[in-house]
Amino acid sequence: MKKLILLLLMFAFSFSYAQSVNNYSAVIVPLKFNFLRSENQYRLNTITKFYFTKAGFESFYAKESVPAEYNDRCSLLYADVEKESGFLVTKLFITLKDCNDNVIFKSKIGRSKDKDFQTAYTQALNEAFQSVNELNYKFNGTSNKTKTNVSQEIVANNATNQTIVTESNQTTVVLNDKNLLYAQVTPTGYQLIDSTPKVVMKLMKTSQPNSFIAMKDNLQGSLILKDNQWFFEYYQNEKLVSEKLNIKF
Repeated sequence: MKKLILLLLMFAFSFSYAQSVNNYSAVIVPLKFNFLRSENQYRLNTITKFYFTKAGFESFYAKESVPAEYNDRCSLLYADVEKESGFLVTKLFITLKDCNDNVIFKSKIGRSKDKDFQTAYTQALNEAFQSVNELNYKFNGTSNKTKTNVSQEIVANNATNQTIVTESNQTTVVLNDKNLLYAQVTPTGYQLIDSTPKVVMKLMKTSQPNSFIAMKDNLQGSLILKDNQWFFEYYQNEKLVSEKLNIKF
């Protein structure tokens, strides 16, 4: 009987969270979390924004220009990722606050025992976001906004012609910059995902920080950084193909 009551209380608590979160139209993600030394260190702010979008939220960076329908700051939630002290364990949790700094939601604590900060923070954040996903967020207000999300933009962009420049035995494929790929840490390097999200490429580290072994479908080549731009290079029909990629690390 006590277990049943406890379960009902937990359900009611979770439901009340979801109800209150659903009253807000978007989430603002800061450019820097307090426990880190610099903006978007370890790409945690980028990953946080991406995960909120994946969970169904409209999300914007702090100081980012937002559409007029989001100008009422008290209709928005303000996200933060906080670190809890732990011996040999990285612990992170997510909070959502209103415009008066009241906590509307606090996630469960995500944990990682990995010694590498990049991997540990990413793993802990991913685990903490599980409770955000369980909210099944859906804004309950009304908006005249015509939603055009990243995936719709990519579909539209794919309908346009790509520019192909051929010089001697090399082909360069120039992709639309809006085809943004997000880098996620893996034990051997990274995986690149689109807004679906779908894994489109796997990267393996080499001895050079700006060069990776890259695998995409049945293609294998290299991802290299040239003039601050990433290129996926591989051979096709005995020609070197170089694809320009827009990657967010």
